[in-house]
Amino acid sequence: MTTIDSITAGAQVGALLPLLTAVVQRPAWSTRVKKCIAVVVALVAGVVTVAGTGGWAQFQHGGLTMATILAVLAASQTTYDLVWRPTTLAPLIESVTSPKAVERAS
Repeated sequence: MTTIDSITAGAQVGALLPLLTAVVQRPAWSTRVKKCIAVVVALVAGVVTVAGTGGWAQFQHGGLTMATILAVLAASQTTYDLVWRPTTLAPLIESVTSPKAVERAS
């Protein structure tokens, strides 16, 4: 697989990743916790993207591996800030998928 193909795959994964991350995040969590989770998920998704695009042998190419992982991270952070947060889609997913507090009968 070429570098451009790998980076393109990473950017595509990263562009959709904030919507998947929003499923596990909760509105009540601090911004710091949300960012940490988003970065960890992006790094894991980057590793999976490398393996998916070129197989496990792809990891022998350190530059290509890092470029793909960083493409996922950059695309996920950028699309969240520029697309998913302003359209309120990611925050909506967070609130819809968050467990609701059980109301107590008085």
